[in-house]
Amino acid sequence: MSTLTYLALAAALFCADAPRVTRLVPGPPARAELPSGEVLPPPTDLTWQAAPPPQKPAKKGEKLQPYSRLSLVRFISGEFVKVVKPIPAVKPGYRIKPNEAVNEQSLRNALMRGGSAGNPGDSVQITGLVFKQNEIYIDINGGSKKGGKRWRDRIEIGVSGAPMPRTRVEQLGGQGAGVPGYADRGATLILDFGGPIPDMTPDEFKQFVSQFLDFSKQRSAAVQWVDSLPPEVQQAIKDKRALLGMDREMVVAAMGKPDQKVREKDAEGNDTEDWIYGHPPGKTIFVKFIGEKVVSIRQFP
Repeated sequence: MSTLTYLALAAALFCADAPRVTRLVPGPPARAELPSGEVLPPPTDLTWQAAPPPQKPAKKGEKLQPYSRLSLVRFISGEFVKVVKPIPAVKPGYRIKPNEAVNEQSLRNALMRGGSAGNPGDSVQITGLVFKQNEIYIDINGGSKKGGKRWRDRIEIGVSGAPMPRTRVEQLGGQGAGVPGYADRGATLILDFGGPIPDMTPDEFKQFVSQFLDFSKQRSAAVQWVDSLPPEVQQAIKDKRALLGMDREMVVAAMGKPDQKVREKDAEGNDTEDWIYGHPPGKTIFVKFIGEKVVSIRQFP
């Protein structure tokens, strides 16, 4: 399926008010014509990319929506934060309630049973989010179920299921490890809502766990790696835009994980992959890869 076909179909699927696409008009430049007479403009090649779309506001009373779940994974998982209260390293995890004060006696008992995976002021990494019917399991430094090895020796950081080389994993996961102020053990916080998980934004999630984790000092796991990149790439990542020639890791550092991926073959028979940010008919960005490199960046409209 070509990216233009995807755009036309997605416009009808994702927007309740959008008219149904009835035909595609071939010929350069390609365009999609709607029954209303509105014509989607052809793609424009760019050498830069604007920031990802802002967070959608959560609707009170609704269950957690797929878009909101994706946003939580994109903006929370993988980040380094500071510990506010000691985090018990108990299995399967330490249960907390949103917007409820921590039971200090319960916390002390859990710390006596399992020890601490992080003390106030320590830097820890959120390495996973697991969504259940009424709970969100927040894995820290590999989670409470990991084996005897230190979390940084086990974690793999990758894109679309492909792990980075082990040297890169050690650079990201091991930054600061083994020195005072850096937590080395794994733990899990269980955010228990006592009912269906409500819809929320990443900022609301941060507030729910603020008694234990301070996101105001949040630091991306890729910061040290970014410092080693060419100046123009560093600036593009800072500006949250893609550049031609970037690899997948660089694009993720700049723009986060895509909302959708489309794989196909081009006219020359090359395997291509489009990373799609946004949803038609709103602003939608297509970042096309051949192999590991970005070969084009297009924006609609």
